[in-house]
Amino acid sequence: MIAIILSACMTADPNVCRDYKIPIDADIDAMTCMVQAPPHFARWAEEHPGWQVRRWRCGSASEEKI
Repeated sequence: MIAIILSACMTADPNVCRDYKIPIDADIDAMTCMVQAPPHFARWAEEHPGWQVRRWRCGSASEEKI
């Protein structure tokens, strides 16, 4: 299973950043994830006002280092 892993920083304090994992419920490969990711992290940004997505990538949903 694959997930979108994004790094977001607080809008009010750009020095405060965190990583978040958005699991994707489909059995897809990394390339498909890259194509399908933007609507997922855009929705995340709408649901988390005050945070700005700085970067993102696709990775394993079981990846521990987040």
